[in-house]
Amino acid sequence: MILVTRDEMDPREVEATLSPQVHGAVLTFQGTVRLWNEGRRVKYLEYEAYPEMAEAKLKEIADEIRQREEIEDISIYHRIGKLCVGETSLVVSVASKHRRSGFDACLDTIERIKEIVPIWKKEVWDEGEVWVGSQGA
Repeated sequence: MILVTRDEMDPREVEATLSPQVHGAVLTFQGTVRLWNEGRRVKYLEYEAYPEMAEAKLKEIADEIRQREEIEDISIYHRIGKLCVGETSLVVSVASKHRRSGFDACLDTIERIKEIVPIWKKEVWDEGEVWVGSQGA
């Protein structure tokens, strides 16, 4: 299951979307908005995306991960809009035959999302704001 949404996300609901097979492990990563980043107190984040394009890229990543022998299923949910400190921005849930392959799949999924998915993040703090990743531009 792939979803880009403005709604709050419950990691347990994302786990429940995995197709029932013979999982040896279900691993779930939950990315949250942190209070401090690079010495600045974060007020909130704003995520923007073209949802259909972002979902297509998330599906591409999920399909890549599902090709691995040990991986049985994967679901990826990403939230867009304004998110306050402590709110969940990303949930990746992987069902695998063994824990090691599940951990590796979660980590690789997160890295691929950062590489190819067109979702943009603006970090806002008291003194200003910045589109993350644009600092070197």
